Amino acid sequence: MKLSSLYANEKPFIGVRRADGIVDVSAAVPGLPRDVGALLQSPAYDAGQLADVVARTAASSLLRDDEVRFRPVIPAPGKLLCLGLNYVDHAAESAHRAPEYPVVFGRYPTSLVGHGEPLVLPSVSTHFDYEAELVVVIGKTCRKVSREEALGHVAGYTLLNDGSIRDYQLRTHQWTVGKNVDATGALGPELVTADELPPGAKGLVLRGILNGTVMQEANTSDMIFGVADAIAILSEVMTLEVGDMIAMGTPGGVGFVRNPPVFMKPGDVFEVQVERVGTLRNHVIAEAKP
Repeated sequence: MKLSSLYANEKPFIGVRRADGIVDVSAAVPGLPRDVGALLQSPAYDAGQLADVVARTAASSLLRDDEVRFRPVIPAPGKLLCLGLNYVDHAAESAHRAPEYPVVFGRYPTSLVGHGEPLVLPSVSTHFDYEAELVVVIGKTCRKVSREEALGHVAGYTLLNDGSIRDYQLRTHQWTVGKNVDATGALGPELVTADELPPGAKGLVLRGILNGTVMQEANTSDMIFGVADAIAILSEVMTLEVGDMIAMGTPGGVGFVRNPPVFMKPGDVFEVQVERVGTLRNHVIAEAKP
């Protein structure tokens, strides 16, 4: 299934994509939570029952994409842990050796918008860079899980533009500020359940596209630390809870290392595409003057 957290007429609901449109499962199943993160945590969540509801919904009840607004697919994650330098080519272009242990930083909900919503270039900077990433969503709480068992704790996968304000990011060795400027990252559009993808989402083509030009292209098999590795390593030291997410890093081709550098500006459109997961598309606007 492909689940999304949506608004229609400013009311939140959960949608499930069918080939012919979006099913409002919150309307079809009263009592369900109204976002995907809460749904995963709910004892009322029954994937089989939900699939049956989706299959039985009349075509006349379906919604079009232009009738909804997308929220971040997990609007309020307990954790969004991001892996830095997780593709060899990106580590090299950033003048770093490939890490022997994952580089990890966090992103917070105020930095994220949904698919189709504007990314905001802050007034304090012009160094707004893009990063196309695959994200794994935890579906079963784990601590100290083995690599062999790790994929059994995955609910599914989604996409992230880990938008970065590079001059702020690089002011210190800690990247937190430059990775968490309000409305500079995008998450979604949907959670694709793990059963629809290869184990660990391996072997999928990932692209980052700026104004129609492919700037980044790689395969998820090129990751230094795969999904099972990341879950096992992180769960050695912290509990990964349902709805937590791990962003699996970006490949080479980011803007700040290009000659000349390429930074996003108002009017630009950036797309994250991962084969069989979907496309996350956002346009850029300037921060409103106070």
